[in-house]
Amino acid sequence: MDLFPAIDIRNGRVVRLTQGEPARQTIYGDDPVAVAEDFVQQGARWIHVVDLDRALGEGSNVEVVRHLLRQVGNRAKVQLGGGLRSLDLVRGALELGAARVVIGTAAAMDNEFIPAAVRAFEPERLAVGLDVRQGFVALRGWTEASSRRASEVADRVVRAGIRVLVYTDINRDGMLGGPDLAGAVVLQMNGARVIASGGVANAGDIRAACEAGLAGVIVGRALYEGRVSLTEGLSAAQCAPVR
Repeated sequence: MDLFPAIDIRNGRVVRLTQGEPARQTIYGDDPVAVAEDFVQQGARWIHVVDLDRALGEGSNVEVVRHLLRQVGNRAKVQLGGGLRSLDLVRGALELGAARVVIGTAAAMDNEFIPAAVRAFEPERLAVGLDVRQGFVALRGWTEASSRRASEVADRVVRAGIRVLVYTDINRDGMLGGPDLAGAVVLQMNGARVIASGGVANAGDIRAACEAGLAGVIVGRALYEGRVSLTEGLSAAQCAPVR
């Protein structure tokens, strides 16, 4: 299973939002590039990067992301999301050097977006992000609710050719209460590989995701607060006991 240390960027800094609420922000660093370099030095093979300003419609951190990709993109794969709501923005993210991009709002709201993206780009470089509250997909950086069920969106995009889903239970995000593995496993039954996000607190949560057969897990706050080291997390991601 792949482990994705997370770097969420807002106003050029590394932050985490609790339950997706912009007002409940914790700053963990002023240099996302240095954080990415540290993750790579510790053995990260993937890094999950989100441009929160673009997701929230408050601007863009494209130059920071560009620098980050130049610094570490040849040594680790970067999965990039945040406000990629047009084919041009998806193309730009891929051209910057992202190994995979995560499409959220556009995938949920526009039934034709994912079929068009699959035709335009290599499907293995695309993922759909399902940010979910009580079974329904949230939009625009989690600031808007929708009437679209996560299961329905997942089935539609998988039929269109998507093979990777990034599933976040928003109510668990930043809460350190454990991820919704059961929900992730249900989504994986449609044939997609599912990466779980939200609530990971320790190596046990990571190992449980691995043992559940998930494709990956994203870890943020637990890493930044020292509740699990990246080395421990990488070991647990192989379903191995932490030594």
